[in-house]
Amino acid sequence: MSVDGPRHGTIVDRRPSGGGLSGTLGTYVVQDDEDERYYSFDYRQIVTEGFRTIRTGERVRFQASTDSPGQAEFVIRLDQPDPAEYYR
Repeated sequence: MSVDGPRHGTIVDRRPSGGGLSGTLGTYVVQDDEDERYYSFDYRQIVTEGFRTIRTGERVRFQASTDSPGQAEFVIRLDQPDPAEYYR
């Protein structure tokens, strides 16, 4: 469940957790533009087709979870990169 509708922010960090088959899963951190709070999420919360990943510095829209304070959900990338440039 989410609070106050969509929020906007910038990805400020990615912290590897060492999970997954290749040991590369991690937690992302987004800083809210409005209140400057930090929210964390993992790749499962990224809403996109195909490969779910985000890079530090990218702008996103997200929901703040009421069930898990400090967690972001329904994360959507705002600036979609050109695939040829992104996957170099």
